[in-house]
Amino acid sequence: MTPTFRRGTREDSFAVYTVFARALDDFTRRNNFRTDEPAGKADLYAGWPRRQPLWEHLARTADEFWIAEEAGVAIGYARSILRDHSRELTEFFVLPANQSAGVGRELLARAFPAGAAHRSIIATSDARAQGRYLRAGVYSRFPIYYFGRAPEAVQAPSDLTLEPFSQAEPVLAALRTVDQAVLGYTRDVDHLWLAQTRQGFVYRRGANVVGYGYVGVANGPFALLDAADYPAVLAHAETQAADRGDSETGFETPLINRHAVDYLLRRGFRMDSFFAFYMCDHPLGQLENYVVTGPPFFM
Repeated sequence: MTPTFRRGTREDSFAVYTVFARALDDFTRRNNFRTDEPAGKADLYAGWPRRQPLWEHLARTADEFWIAEEAGVAIGYARSILRDHSRELTEFFVLPANQSAGVGRELLARAFPAGAAHRSIIATSDARAQGRYLRAGVYSRFPIYYFGRAPEAVQAPSDLTLEPFSQAEPVLAALRTVDQAVLGYTRDVDHLWLAQTRQGFVYRRGANVVGYGYVGVANGPFALLDAADYPAVLAHAETQAADRGDSETGFETPLINRHAVDYLLRRGFRMDSFFAFYMCDHPLGQLENYVVTGPPFFM
């Protein structure tokens, strides 16, 4: 049967989530990676509430969102967001039975077009997908690993002031300044959503905002003008998790962030076997000063 392609909407969120979960389950089984993403039919419904806010945010703010179908049933999808001049592919998944049949090529062409000033992907190590990304003109810059452990209350000496915020609007100007320096682009729409789903903090040195971070059941993103401040920021995030009684806390960490990696290893955080690559057409910002949004669907 020849697949058809159409634009996705927010109403398609659960349908494409099932494609994601089933495709990811196949990938992790083939590569002996651990995942907590459910793939069985009953478990999909149970796991959906945890993912629904993220999927709906990505649907609302997508620039390109395409679904491949057979007989009206989703067999694959791809989605990208555009923040300022930077396009990021957030998802690209095809059901195992429909892979290597041209579906992925058609989806990627629609959802990840050339033309943006900067393009990037947080990609799995799947060789077939990697090949498509390379042919699309993006190249691996560094790996991203999840570092996790049971949290404890811990302190790291610092002169930072950590100020919580529950709404992003009052601090958007400061967040934009940090994002422009660290990411190379701004993304107000993501901060508005992040502040609704986790606890935000701005970090000040004296009167100046020098970074921000979000903590919760899922941590990140964290962006600091001086990466040497990561021990204090991550210690604070771990302490917040311990105070909540979380059984585990963790951080999606670029391995080029030397200050964060060194601190997490000293604290006994474990690197997960599953990892991702950050791929882009050309370097942008100062990503050695960054810890990625968890789960790592977008920077």
